Amino acid sequence: MLVARDSPSVALVGNPNTGKTSVFNALTGLSQQVANYPGVTVKQVSGTLWTRRGPVRVTDLPGTYSLAARSPDELLAVDMLLDHLPGEQPLDAVVLIVDASNLVRNLYLASQVLELGLPAVVALTMPYVARLIDRPVDVEAFAKLLGVPVIPVRADRR
Repeated sequence: MLVARDSPSVALVGNPNTGKTSVFNALTGLSQQVANYPGVTVKQVSGTLWTRRGPVRVTDLPGTYSLAARSPDELLAVDMLLDHLPGEQPLDAVVLIVDASNLVRNLYLASQVLELGLPAVVALTMPYVARLIDRPVDVEAFAKLLGVPVIPVRADRR
């Protein structure tokens, strides 16, 4: 079922292989392809998250390492974030998908997206892996540092 144009629109943004598509599938109930190599999501894919307040359009963007796009799939993600795609509804918010086991790599893009000023939340994926490699994340301190809510998630368990 299509979501009305006046429904809120949210994009999932993150580096490749951080769990964006797994989070997308958990939120929308869809079964988009998931794989462990860059470039799997080479177009944006949208689905509907049904909430108590009504439907929300959720868009899974291709993975990118920064807003300085170097490939067509990265450019698509950047254009969506900057509202440069004709015919696309402007975003109301972003969900930054951040891999807890590889924070350094993920924070560059996260900082750039946060500077855009869109309402944001961080979905912290793979917190269990971070603990296993002895790099646990203090979620409260991380949220305070970023200035946005940080929610640890296990998308593989919905």
